[in-house]
Amino acid sequence: MTIYQVDAFANKLFGGNPAAVIPLKEWLDTELMQKIALENNLSETVFFVPSGKKGVDYDIRWFTPAVEIDLCGHATLASAYIIFNILKEKKKKIVFSSQSGLLIVKKENDRIEMDFPSWKPERVNDYPAVLSSVLNGAEIVGVYKHRDLLVELVNEEAVQKCEPDFSAMKKYFDKMIITAPGKEVDFVSRFFAPGAGIDEDPVTGSAHSQLIPFWSEKLGKNKMLAKQLSQRGGDIYCEQVNTERVIMGGECVFYMKGTIALA
Repeated sequence: MTIYQVDAFANKLFGGNPAAVIPLKEWLDTELMQKIALENNLSETVFFVPSGKKGVDYDIRWFTPAVEIDLCGHATLASAYIIFNILKEKKKKIVFSSQSGLLIVKKENDRIEMDFPSWKPERVNDYPAVLSSVLNGAEIVGVYKHRDLLVELVNEEAVQKCEPDFSAMKKYFDKMIITAPGKEVDFVSRFFAPGAGIDEDPVTGSAHSQLIPFWSEKLGKNKMLAKQLSQRGGDIYCEQVNTERVIMGGECVFYMKGTIALA
């Protein structure tokens, strides 16, 4: 099998979020795909196969080193990059079928834009009292949740300097987003998923399915720019299309092509 590695949500090498991309002709056994993802040891390994569904180009699945997940933005972006630029798909739009429904990806010059579900998080009042200590005493403005816990902090500096206790986080929380208004962008964030085998994810598209509707309502804006403040960092173009859908976009940089031998 051919394996590609792509830095997603990046405009230069060693930025954004690296994803392993493995095109298949037909599905492998789920256990084998999970083992390959563990061997790759990246935040996501993505597999896709040509789809037999009407109006769908590919079926897509994503694996962390520990578990299969229901939605991943950066690995979808990386897959589209490979399809458009390496596999030389002629069309400018790709439709993926996933556990989270249909995902439509378009090429707009150097930027790839993804049409994803809008997951507006709702306020949570009964969150565990240990949350502040898990975030090393960070001042919490509000707590919300859809798929993941979304914690609003006071400012960009608080998000940047937060040093979570990952052992405690894994015990009490599955996945967590911390976010605040940005200085040079509309909002900033970081994403943690120690329960899925990833202490901190460099750039997380699926988190923006929650962040975009959250900040769109708070800021009164439909189009926004966001930055994920991981060590590698990443820039995300964001748009709230309607109550059901969001668009997130970014660039990709090709890193590696290789061969997986299962003999």
